[in-house]
Amino acid sequence: MITILYYSVATLLGLAFGLVLTPIFKVIPEKWLQDYGFNPKAANFRISKRMKFLPHGVIASLFCILCNVSFVLISRSSMDSGSWLRVAVFALAVPMFFLVLMADKLNRIIPDEFSIYIAALGILAIASDYVNGSIWFSPEAAWFAPLINHIGGAIIGGGLLWLIGFISETFFAREGIGQGDMRLLAACGLVCGIYGLVVIFYVSVISAAVIAIPLLVRKQIRLSNEENLIRSSSNPIEKRKEIEHSKEMIHFADDPDYLAFGPFLVVGATIFLVAEPWIYEKAHGLLDILGVLF
Repeated sequence: MITILYYSVATLLGLAFGLVLTPIFKVIPEKWLQDYGFNPKAANFRISKRMKFLPHGVIASLFCILCNVSFVLISRSSMDSGSWLRVAVFALAVPMFFLVLMADKLNRIIPDEFSIYIAALGILAIASDYVNGSIWFSPEAAWFAPLINHIGGAIIGGGLLWLIGFISETFFAREGIGQGDMRLLAACGLVCGIYGLVVIFYVSVISAAVIAIPLLVRKQIRLSNEENLIRSSSNPIEKRKEIEHSKEMIHFADDPDYLAFGPFLVVGATIFLVAEPWIYEKAHGLLDILGVLF
């Protein structure tokens, strides 16, 4: 009977959360979904895109239901043991993760306010470790171990993306990692801790690579077609200028070659929160051998 109750509540909450995300996204202040220092009078300015019930609202409901039901299936021990703070962290994080996903996908921006909300859940996650205990630490572990785990996750997560961006811009003259991604990963690191950060990196990098490869192929095909168009033009110089000008007028959020990294980060964080007991069970032996389990 209790099993049916868990799954029923998980499904209903997922449906409810999914249905309210669309109207919430529609009333988010415009400046939250614009880049820093945006100019409404700029030639390539565009109003931010918003979620629609079809298809975004339906997808949001399915996403929340899937996450909630999976949590009950894999992490039911949290509810059976009364670890309701951990359950609350998960339940409050999933809807926000979807909002982050949609903001980055539709507008190529991750509002700082979203990251602040997630960071606040990180404080709740730390409290959960002290109140309910953590599967990652034995009762004999130092009292500050959970604190180091979560704060370390935030520092390492945000710091690593900053370092990647710095190296990319300084030595390769390429656009680095966005500040929104840095803040998001720092917040997710605070929620999931150092152990969770490993999962987030693994999932996000692998999944992003799978999507990036077809995009790179498409880009090369497009560039090749542009060069053919320029060569066949009666005035190649003017044609090249025309193509370059049309690219300059494209808003950065509509750049077909841009791959938003935020969605991959939140997918990794979601997987960790859903399957943390299973991940611990699979990783416990290796972590113990490496001496990084306390």
